[in-house]
Amino acid sequence: MSTLAQVDHAVEVLGKEELILLHATSTYPSKLEELNLRVILALAARYGVPVGYSGHEVGLAPSVGAAAMGACVLERHITLDRAMWGSDQAASIEPQGFARLVRDVRAIELSFGDGEKCIYDSEVPIMKKLRRKG
Repeated sequence: MSTLAQVDHAVEVLGKEELILLHATSTYPSKLEELNLRVILALAARYGVPVGYSGHEVGLAPSVGAAAMGACVLERHITLDRAMWGSDQAASIEPQGFARLVRDVRAIELSFGDGEKCIYDSEVPIMKKLRRKG
């Protein structure tokens, strides 16, 4: 619920030392088309500080996507039962959903690798079978 000018002011007042910004769309639940996860990258570039994500959407995919985009912190509301009364229950996750979120984020982290292009040992037999000679 902030403009960049308001965030500029907050960063100026707080300073950048030990600062982490969290991007969020503050509706419960947030519409997927209003999450604008690319703001995570824009905030990181603009302020040079770590940026996280506070998710208020239904489901886990956008939070996993935010982690894949480099969000250093994920914040989600947790509930014992999404059917309970309250304004943010539908956007909250139950304990088993939280476990799935952690599992999926760890899988994304593992899949990133080191960025060096290589042929894995597991690829060699397939390469020998399918690659043309010559």
